[in-house]
Amino acid sequence: MALILALESSCDDSAAALVTSDRQILAQAVVGQNEAHRPFGGVVPEIAARAHVEILPGLVRQVLAEANVAAGEVDAIAATAGPGLIGGVMVGLMAGKGLALALGKPLVAVNHLEGHALSPRLVDPGLDFPYLLLLASGGHCQLLEVRGVGDYRRLATTIDDAAGEAFDKAAKLLGLGYPGGPAVEALAAQGDAGAVPLPRPLLGSPEPHFSFAGLKAAVQRAKASGEHADADIAASFQQAVVDCFVDRTARALRASAAPTLVVAGGVAANRVVRTALADLAAREGRGFSVPPGWLCTDNAAMIGWAGAERFAAGLTDPLGAAARARWPLDEGAEKVRGAGVKA
Repeated sequence: MALILALESSCDDSAAALVTSDRQILAQAVVGQNEAHRPFGGVVPEIAARAHVEILPGLVRQVLAEANVAAGEVDAIAATAGPGLIGGVMVGLMAGKGLALALGKPLVAVNHLEGHALSPRLVDPGLDFPYLLLLASGGHCQLLEVRGVGDYRRLATTIDDAAGEAFDKAAKLLGLGYPGGPAVEALAAQGDAGAVPLPRPLLGSPEPHFSFAGLKAAVQRAKASGEHADADIAASFQQAVVDCFVDRTARALRASAAPTLVVAGGVAANRVVRTALADLAAREGRGFSVPPGWLCTDNAAMIGWAGAERFAAGLTDPLGAAARARWPLDEGAEKVRGAGVKA
């Protein structure tokens, strides 16, 4: 059994965890920065990076104390090396390197997206490779075949904005503050999902790519018109995203032999999204797996589990491993026509 000390700092959550290769989370801690960023309606990279510097050392001490584990007892240090806000990524990765050097332990530089991609296997021991993954977060929206640790084939991506970013923008337009996803979901529960005619970008197109920029613009117009209640706009927006997810994912499922559909990333914490995709998997005769909500949002437990899987496969990294603002899981995937840098 390997014991992994993990750090996560890719955005505005500082996190540390102790995870074992037999799927035990001995301790974990997450400190968010919502109050610091709320006045700006989104994450301010410099504020986030400075907060990670202040918070991470205490979190490491906290999880070691809670688990009653000495630092020298861990087998490896896993730290997010990207993608994400580069200042925050550098803070966490440098902290991981310092621990690895001081303790004489191997470093595992983890792709944050791989953390999401492998996180369902932490809580679902029966989930085997391969599976089809819908990865939907604040910065990414992709459909990938997960064939094994470090082995990914991208089937689709967003050509502009990610779904999580669209939720945050919709929340800002509706005056709901930050973070937007949970606020939109709560307001949508009070509204009529059919009340506001919003577009479903790329619905029915032959390739299963995503687009949410036009949907954000439509929400802005609906709000500016003064003709609709905010709850109805929120509910209609959420339903439009769900409809896009179901249509795009159904097309990917029909192009993949993967027996299981997996949903991960922050947007997977949305209960309406989870229910709709579970229903889709059942209709298509596939299994379905989604991590609990706390494991969908940014956390160090998923980084620790990805680190454990990579460590078991002999995939460790030198102390010179670089922090990366962008780091696709399928680095050989062709750029999608019309897509921006996030694709």
